[in-house]
Amino acid sequence: MTGKKVIQLSKFAVFVDLENCGAKVPTLKSILEKVKIRGDILLGKVYGYTDKFDDLKEVLLSNTFTVVPSLRYGISQKNNADIQLVIDALQVAYENELIDSFCIVSGDSDYVPLVGRLKSMGKFVLGISRSEAASNIFINACNEFQFLESVGKRNVEKPRKQKSTYSNEEVADESELNKLLATVLEEQDRDEIYASELKGTLLRLRPDFNEKAYGCATFYKLLLKLSNRFGDLRVHNDNFDVMVGLNNSGESPESIPQLTRDNWREAFAAQIKAYKDGGFERVNPSILKADIITAYPDFNERSIGFKRFSDVMKQLEKDGLVVVEMDEQNTMLIKLL
Repeated sequence: MTGKKVIQLSKFAVFVDLENCGAKVPTLKSILEKVKIRGDILLGKVYGYTDKFDDLKEVLLSNTFTVVPSLRYGISQKNNADIQLVIDALQVAYENELIDSFCIVSGDSDYVPLVGRLKSMGKFVLGISRSEAASNIFINACNEFQFLESVGKRNVEKPRKQKSTYSNEEVADESELNKLLATVLEEQDRDEIYASELKGTLLRLRPDFNEKAYGCATFYKLLLKLSNRFGDLRVHNDNFDVMVGLNNSGESPESIPQLTRDNWREAFAAQIKAYKDGGFERVNPSILKADIITAYPDFNERSIGFKRFSDVMKQLEKDGLVVVEMDEQNTMLIKLL
C-alpha cells in the first residue's frame, strides 16, 4: 500500500543585518519569501534598526520579528550588533529544539565561526547577502548561499501574450499569483509536487489567500485556470492526487527574444534600472549576466560584438551606465549610475 510522501518542513530562525541587506521593503519581502518557500519562520530578528527604517515596520510586525535597535555611540556600534547577532543565534540553537535551520542575512566573514558552530550542531545554514558585501569565506561556509540580487528576482520580464481578453486588473492579479507559484516550483528539488503541498506553501507566503477571490471554487480549478491562461504550470491527476509542475516545453525558436548589436544596450540599461529600482548600488557582473541570459537564453557576447563579458562591462562604463570597480578580494563589481 502506497501513500503520500510526508514532507518535512524546515523550521527557521532568521537573523537580518539591516545595513547589509539594504533595508528596502521589497528586498526584505523577497528574503522572507525565499525562506517561507522552504519552511516556517518560527523566530526572526533584525539588527541595526534606526528611525530611517520606519517603512519596514509593517513587514516586521506582520512577520512577528523582534527589532534590535542601533544605539549611536562611538565607532564600534556595527561590531556590537554583529556580536549580539552571534549571541542570539547561539542561544536559539541551544535552547530551541524546534528550530533546525538558520537564515543569516549578511555576507560578513565575521560570522564564519557562527556558521561552523551551527553546522556542527546539525543545523542547516542559509546565507543571503548583496553581492558587493559578500565574503567568499562566508559564502563557502554556508550550506547554501543566495545573492540578494537573485533572491529579489530583479530581472526584466519578457512580454507575454494573453490567451484571452480580461480586465487589466484581473490579469495583473492572476499574473502575480502565477509568477509566485512558478517561483515556488522552481525552488523544488522535484519535477512536480502535490497541489495540497503547493497550497500550503502559498498560505505561508500569502495567509489571506483564497481561491474564491479568483472566481474558482477549488484550488484545482484555479490551477487549471492559470495553466490555461499563462501556460507555465503543468497540472494533472496521479492516482487521485493532483500534481503540479512547470512546463518545460519552452518557446518556439521564432518567439525567443534575441540580443543584437542594435538592441543590446537598451536591454542592459533596462536590467540595470531594475537593480537600481530594487535599491542596489553595486552588483557582481555574474549576477547581471545570469539575469540577461534568463531574459535572452541565446545571449552570447560575440553576437553583440565582444569577446568577453568584461568587455561588455567596459563598454557600459564608456556609455555612462556603470563604473567598473574591484573590491578587496580583487573581485569585479559594477557601480550602477
